[in-house]
Amino acid sequence: MSEKKAKIRLYCETKLVPGLEIRLNEKQGHYLINVMKLMAGDTIFAFDNENGEFLCTLKTADRKNCLLEVSEQTRGFEKCPDIWLLFAPVKKDQTDFIIQKATELGVSKIMPVITARTLSGNVKKERFTAQSIEAAEQCRRVDLPEIATAAPLEKVLKNWDESRILYFMDETGKSPCAAKVFDPGIKKAALLVGPEGGFNEDELNKLRALPFARGAVLGKRILRAETAVAAALAVWQSVAGDWREE
Repeated sequence: MSEKKAKIRLYCETKLVPGLEIRLNEKQGHYLINVMKLMAGDTIFAFDNENGEFLCTLKTADRKNCLLEVSEQTRGFEKCPDIWLLFAPVKKDQTDFIIQKATELGVSKIMPVITARTLSGNVKKERFTAQSIEAAEQCRRVDLPEIATAAPLEKVLKNWDESRILYFMDETGKSPCAAKVFDPGIKKAALLVGPEGGFNEDELNKLRALPFARGAVLGKRILRAETAVAAALAVWQSVAGDWREE
């Protein structure tokens, strides 16, 4: 068994326990057999978003009849920090980047929001879910972020749980820098990143008036939406998230 094959990870919807045999779907079988070139007897890691990660052995290596046997648990279940990402979908490739990096950077919930300047035609929840699963498989997460259904920003704010602080990225530069605003003492938080072109004036005024919302600036340069997501999450993780525990 090669080192490359030993590092392959797969998300399974079936709840995993030692001794269980799982018949994978055709897409998963194609990936393992035709793409990764695995054979019967090779091992992979699998996780189920509930019980952690397990070492598994490929019992049969047929794309249409791929059987996996669960053996020992290799990691226990662990949830990422309680940080949400609210973002306005942009172009397809950039939105894919946002979903992937949000998953890698430990977001627990991803919420697409429709703002005045959002490209709302690029809201595809099934695609977002698939992107987040692939990213979780790659980055060794054992939990998956929740993918929320897209909703207008106004509706999201109206129904907001005020015990969760909402940090909105303020591209006007009129707020303090993110590293000073993010509070490590807050356990429930969310980051809101606007669309290309930013929030309009009415949206910014409404955000600034909310008691649970705090503006944050990401440096002196204007960032693309997908860059702002990655930058904001990196700052939050280093100031208030689980990067402090490394």
